Amino acid sequence: MAGALAGVASSALVPADAFAGDAFSWKDFIGSSDLIWKKMPSTWFEGPFLGNGYLGSGIYAEPGANAVRFNVQHSQVQDHRPEFGALFGLARLPIGYFTLEPVGAITAVDWRLDLWNAELTGTITTAAGSLRLRAFVHTRRDVYAIDVQASEGERTFRWVFHPLKAISPRTDPKWGRPPPPGFTDNPPVQLTNADDVQLAVQPLNAGGEHVTAWREVTRGTRRTLFTSVAWSHPAKTAARKAITHVRCGSIDALAVDHRLWWHDFYRRSFLSIPDKRLESFYWIQLYKFASAARKEAPAIATCGPWLENTPWPNTWWNLNVQLEYWLIHGSNHVDFDAVTYSADRYRDVLVEQVPAQYRHDSAGVPRTTDTVLNNGAGIGNSGYGVGVPGQETPTPEVGNLTWTLHNVWLTYRHTMDDRVLRGVLFPLLRRAINYYFHFLFKGSDGKWHLPITFSPEYGVNAPDCTYDLALLRWGCRTLLEAAKSLRVNDPLIPKWRDALANLTPYPVDANGYMIGAGVPFAKSHRHYSHLLQIYPLYEVTWEDPAHRQVIETSLNHWISFEGALQGYTFTGAASISAQMLRGDQADHYLGELMRRYIKPNTMYQESGPVIETPLSAVQSMYDMLCQSWGGVIRVFPAAPWPDIALDDFRTQGAFLLSASRQNGVTRWIRVRSEAGAPCVVRTDIKDPVVRDRVGRPRRFSVLPNGDLRIDLRRGEEAIIHRSGDKPDLLVGPVGGSPVLPWGLPG
Repeated sequence: MAGALAGVASSALVPADAFAGDAFSWKDFIGSSDLIWKKMPSTWFEGPFLGNGYLGSGIYAEPGANAVRFNVQHSQVQDHRPEFGALFGLARLPIGYFTLEPVGAITAVDWRLDLWNAELTGTITTAAGSLRLRAFVHTRRDVYAIDVQASEGERTFRWVFHPLKAISPRTDPKWGRPPPPGFTDNPPVQLTNADDVQLAVQPLNAGGEHVTAWREVTRGTRRTLFTSVAWSHPAKTAARKAITHVRCGSIDALAVDHRLWWHDFYRRSFLSIPDKRLESFYWIQLYKFASAARKEAPAIATCGPWLENTPWPNTWWNLNVQLEYWLIHGSNHVDFDAVTYSADRYRDVLVEQVPAQYRHDSAGVPRTTDTVLNNGAGIGNSGYGVGVPGQETPTPEVGNLTWTLHNVWLTYRHTMDDRVLRGVLFPLLRRAINYYFHFLFKGSDGKWHLPITFSPEYGVNAPDCTYDLALLRWGCRTLLEAAKSLRVNDPLIPKWRDALANLTPYPVDANGYMIGAGVPFAKSHRHYSHLLQIYPLYEVTWEDPAHRQVIETSLNHWISFEGALQGYTFTGAASISAQMLRGDQADHYLGELMRRYIKPNTMYQESGPVIETPLSAVQSMYDMLCQSWGGVIRVFPAAPWPDIALDDFRTQGAFLLSASRQNGVTRWIRVRSEAGAPCVVRTDIKDPVVRDRVGRPRRFSVLPNGDLRIDLRRGEEAIIHRSGDKPDLLVGPVGGSPVLPWGLPG
């Protein structure tokens, strides 16, 4: 696990509460990033949040009342009326919330979101006394436990459940789109009980139900509320499941394995930098991600499990999902990969999302889907289905499955697991690229061209759309590499080679990459869909001097248009800058993100609440600290900080990287191979030596450009440091100035 190398750390250096092999206190280190509230949060963007990938709760003041709202939402709860499309008939549905209603007027709060234990703790002070609070959503069970210890004057405080109308949030008039004709409300909620368990049963017009169950247990001055949500469709079996969830042990017993799971989660990797505000932000994002995601849970929707009033009550596949899951690779949490899991499990649904005449060999994912990747009435109705290149409507946004499969490819490359390559990536990418091939045509220039398609969010269709050309090139190249690795003699290999050799070049003008042929980039645009060939596909790279001018021109032109820019504009600009080896510029863009867009609790807002942008900022940090595309592990390629500690960072090739930067120079690097893939390392260490864990020399060669090629078999590791140096190889927090915590610290 993350920490000192085996056999190096002296036991005298290890704090009493550290784990074996760790030279520092994990509890204290993670605790330094805790969010603090000295003021009552008033919105989703200010308050604490808890979750386990399914059940989620945001906590803040109940508007217009002397009460605190504890939301109860669930990522599986959705409508099931595909005839009305994803945004209405398949939308995620609001469930409800509890209010904690004290006896006296609330006068103060003092709360801490304890990241290490994934618990909210603290007090609510009122005119009548105080309420000591402890709350968590259990990480393995769908149960939300809220424990309150009341002073004498507050012993009669109340819990009240408020069910919300089970209707798509998109129906709110503020979002400006009326529901389709014939769309009706679901039946009202039914309040009932089963012995000591209270139930809110929500039947659905399409069959099935979701049920909120709760029970309260009193022990002296402590009252513990246990609540849960269960969903079933088309059967009506949710009530039984919800009742079982809340008939659990004491909150203290529940907390034991909950805490152990979270402690293990954090210790899978380690990162520390001198910018303590950004360092805290980083660890909060890991907490947020693990609260929002599980491999077998639905791919993260725009709000995660914390559904609020939103125009986007579902899952978006033209940027959001991709950005949400990038961090799983570097942080060594590939076991959270719901993208690969969902693509595999629902591959038949992906086939159904393209028009019927192409389903024999093609597949796609629409812009937005429900939990099982279905758009419902998308094609020809909602306008969000997989359109047909060359047709104006519905919007021919056809590249989203290929981009989604880039995430699957990243999982393969970071694990080198052939089961992912053979079982998921290759067959689905083959279908995604086949869909393009149905529409490619030869021009008078002898090149392959695309009819009009849609570059996500720019608002104008374009022939030879740069977004699609980039994905088509990447897809063909990846299929050829996969076929070679899998030793598959696929009959389409000549077609993939021909496409790579003869596909029309990217449209370029004086301002850099265009949206498509004849369509310049000429207005403010938050999305970097026209720049995917630079990032994240790395089809066009800064390492080729011939590309540098167009990369720099394109980046500067894109970022120069204020007006429609949003938070993920700046995470994309930071990652492109990191490829350009400009760490200070990347840091500047992350600073702009923090100053302009990140809310007090690190959440994010556009028209409604969305969470992909803060999560994608983690990947931007990773791109500054380590890049491993193209078969080369680049250590600290664009690091603006003089001191950095990195441990068990997962790279392409299935390597685990640990490294220390001190006073602006890389002191040492450790690389451990999990798959025996070729190992090439790029570092600023001068006159390097390479040894194994016990100090014996390890074979390596220096390539003409200075990179180190190291002979590593599966399970072996190499340590790189300057000749004559004797680094201690310890990993721990680096110094930095204290900063105000996230939250509302006062």
